[in-house]
Amino acid sequence: MTAEALLAEFRPGRTIYVQGGVGEPLALRALLAAAPQALDGPSLIGCFLPGMNDFDYAALNPAARVGCFMLPPAFRASFEAGRVSVTPMAYSQIAATMAHGPAPDVAVLQVTPPDAEGLCSFGPCADFAPLVWPRAGKVAAFINPSLPRAARGPAIPRSAIAIAIEADGPFITGVEAPPAPDQAAIAAIVAGLVPDRAAIQTGIGGAPAAAVGRLTGRRGLVVRSGMVTEGYRVLAKAGALAEGGHITGLALGSAEFMAWACGAFAFADATVTHGPASLAAIERLWAINSALEVDLFGQANVEWQAGRLVSGLGGAPDFARAAKRSPGGRGVLALPATARGGTISRIVPRLASPTVSIPRDDTDLVITEHGVADLRGASLDARARSLIAIAAPEHREGLDRAWAEMKREF
Repeated sequence: MTAEALLAEFRPGRTIYVQGGVGEPLALRALLAAAPQALDGPSLIGCFLPGMNDFDYAALNPAARVGCFMLPPAFRASFEAGRVSVTPMAYSQIAATMAHGPAPDVAVLQVTPPDAEGLCSFGPCADFAPLVWPRAGKVAAFINPSLPRAARGPAIPRSAIAIAIEADGPFITGVEAPPAPDQAAIAAIVAGLVPDRAAIQTGIGGAPAAAVGRLTGRRGLVVRSGMVTEGYRVLAKAGALAEGGHITGLALGSAEFMAWACGAFAFADATVTHGPASLAAIERLWAINSALEVDLFGQANVEWQAGRLVSGLGGAPDFARAAKRSPGGRGVLALPATARGGTISRIVPRLASPTVSIPRDDTDLVITEHGVADLRGASLDARARSLIAIAAPEHREGLDRAWAEMKREF
C-alpha cells in the first residue's frame, strides 16, 4: 500500500502509537516531514529513548502533540513549548500501560518481511510493540528487508497488518565509545565482584557498558537484560555465557552486532524483561546501572541534571529493586565520582533534583573509580561514611562537613 494510506489515518482526535527505541521507523520521519499537516489533530505516543530517538515529531507542526515516558534531548524545545508531555514511569509500569491501558487507534511499527509462516519479526526491538499491536484499532507497518529477524522472539502475522509499506533502508544503530579512564576503572571493580553463573543486566551508560566487556573471565553467565550492547558479544566469544536462557528486549550497536544479537538471544516484551513477577524468579541477578548522582542517604537521581529533566526512569528502578531481593543477586549503581572535569562531585550531601529516581531502600552497591560502598543493611551513618569514602578525595572534606551539619538538623 502507499504512504498516503497511512497519512489518511492521522485524523483529529486519534491516538497513534509510534514504535520507539531502535524500532522507530526512519521512513516515518521522512514521511511526516514531507506532510507536516498530518500532525494537526492526532496525538502520538511512544517510548522514545535518549541516545536512540533524535527526531522531534512535535516540531513539525505547532498543533502536534507527543506523549512519551523519557525525554530525549531532541524533544527539549517542544517539551518547553508544551507540545511534548512526559509521563514518569519505570519500564515495568510502561509495559503495564501498553498492555492494559487505553488502546491506540493506530499502531505504527517497523518489522521484517514475513517468513514462510507469514510472520513478521520485530527484529532487535521487542519491548513494547508486541504489547500494543493486538489492542490497536489498526496496525500499520513499515516492512524493512534490511532489519534483522530475531530467531526467537515475538512476531506479528502479516495478515494483521492493515497498512503495509515497503521501506527497505537503514534502521537505528549505535556506536559504543571507548570507555573513559574513570569508566574503565569502575568496570574493573565491577568485574571483580560479579560471580560465575550470575544473571546479568546492564543499563544505559558508559560504566555499565564497559563493565560487560570485563566479565570475560566468568563462566556460565546468563543474560537477563532489557538491552544488550557490543560487550555481550565479547562475552560470547570468550566463552563466558551459558549455553542458553538468555533474554533481552532490545539490541543496540552496529548493524552487524544487532544481526548477531538477533540470532544469539531470545527477545521478549517488557512485561518479561522488566515485569516484577518475571524478575522475582531470577536467582543471582546482578543489575549494573548508572546514575547522575547519589546522595549520602543512598538515594539516586537518574533523570535530572542541573535542575533540568534530561531523561526518565527507564528500567533502573525495576532492576535495582529486583536485584536486591534476588537470592545471590546485587544491584550496582556505577558512576564516575565527578563531573565537569572534577569540579562537581556526583556523590552529594542531598539530592538537588526535584524527585528521587531510586529510593534509598532499593540502593545496594554504589561503585565509583575510588571503590565500593555497600549500603545493604547499613545505618544512616555507615551509609554516609561508605559513600564519602568513594567520592573523589578533593570532595570528601566538604561531604564530611555537610553530613555533620545535616545530622544536627535530624
